[in-house]
Amino acid sequence: MTAITARQMKAIDQAAVERLGIPSAVLMENAGRGAAEAILKTLRRIEDPKVVIVCGPGNNGGDGFVAARHLMIRGIRPKVFVLTDEAALKGDAAMNARILKNLKLPLTFDRPAPSVLKNADLVVDAVFGIGLGRGITGAMKDAIERINAHARRVMALDIPSGLDADTGAVRGICVKAQVTVTFHQEKKGLRAPGARRYTGRIVTVPIGFPFK
Repeated sequence: MTAITARQMKAIDQAAVERLGIPSAVLMENAGRGAAEAILKTLRRIEDPKVVIVCGPGNNGGDGFVAARHLMIRGIRPKVFVLTDEAALKGDAAMNARILKNLKLPLTFDRPAPSVLKNADLVVDAVFGIGLGRGITGAMKDAIERINAHARRVMALDIPSGLDADTGAVRGICVKAQVTVTFHQEKKGLRAPGARRYTGRIVTVPIGFPFK
């Protein structure tokens, strides 16, 4: 299947919402549920697996919140860390964070400690998606450094945080994943020379529309 740019993916999302009438929250739900299914498949041989989900402030973080809820439905209580203040969450991401709070799943608005990452069977990178347009600095950079230094196995949602979706260039730092679950269609940056050391194996998950 042909890979697409970030702009093309955003246009496809917009067409799904405006032409087909699919609410953006449904698209996030489908992405997060697909991610949870991929997580469960990855952990199928591990009894009582420990999962850590690290979420950013945008829609990629929202996908992580949805994945956390679907893991709860299947009997896994992930530890969810959010790399922003609660007030900074907006739209569908904020809604899904509230749902987790209503379900009494604690959200930690801070970076995960190295010991938490070391003890996890899987760390899920839901920090930045295809919309990243700047270098990564500060607490976000530190969180990615911790993931790369201490996590035993990492799954990235849509694209490893820090990898440019069009070029595959690294924006200062990038999560090194063993598996990347990308939504709807592969992004061009995932196929760039050198990108595989960050993406690992790539799995494509449909999110509910037929556009190419």
